[in-house]
Amino acid sequence: MPLRSEWFVLYGAVAVLYLFVAWREWLTLETESARAPVWHGPVLALAVGLHGVLLVHGAYEDGQLRFGFALALSATLWLTALIVWIESFFSASRGLFLLVLPLAAITALLPLAYPGAILGQATDAPMFRVHLLLAILAYSLLTIAAMHALLMASMDRRLHGETASASGGRLAHFLDRLPPLLAMETVLFRLIGAGFVLLTATLVSGIFFSEEIFGRALRFDHKTVFTFAAWIIFAALLVGRMVFGWRGRTALRWTLTGFAMLMLAYVGSRFVIEVLLQRA
Repeated sequence: MPLRSEWFVLYGAVAVLYLFVAWREWLTLETESARAPVWHGPVLALAVGLHGVLLVHGAYEDGQLRFGFALALSATLWLTALIVWIESFFSASRGLFLLVLPLAAITALLPLAYPGAILGQATDAPMFRVHLLLAILAYSLLTIAAMHALLMASMDRRLHGETASASGGRLAHFLDRLPPLLAMETVLFRLIGAGFVLLTATLVSGIFFSEEIFGRALRFDHKTVFTFAAWIIFAALLVGRMVFGWRGRTALRWTLTGFAMLMLAYVGSRFVIEVLLQRA
């Protein structure tokens, strides 16, 4: 079903609003004030609200549930932007805007080119809806954790004088305004812990859904293998943290590796099918 012109305008407006707030956040790094302009919040709220409308429209455009790698990425970054925006009212998490918002802008446009495929009547099952919601929540929290880890890696490299930002500049000023590494690390493991719980719930609900629809608890395809690999990596990281006191670069490497496995699980496999192989 072709999109009407007003929907194209909305898709473009969402991307522009995200990029505009990210750009203005970057400009504030030239000042000593850590407080964003008052209008940043309403503009970002408008972008997130319109993005949510577009997700619902894209998923139910022709009355049936449609999904694919582009909608999965778009929904994940939408929820990520929403969580980071809400969290910014309670903690110094605005630094994540510079990572999250440009990605949200890009993924908001992806469903225009790759609308996904109709999933069929089997997906009307309540367990599937629960499974899908849990998966998007898990992806979103672990996406925030991965971006948090990237910020921490930059802070660590600056601390050890391994980057050009060590000598000064806007990026150095930005990193200096972030909370201390120990505080960032505490938040990182809270995110990973919550994301791991949701990922576990996603796997359990997926087993029940697979049993209900396909007659067997597990289908050992690429999605299943990579999802379990991500689960094992995050489980090992949490155990290593509790038992061996893992932290610093060790924790960051495990976090980013687990996130890479998670991206390969659904988004990566669907990208190959929908884009490279051009099969719905």
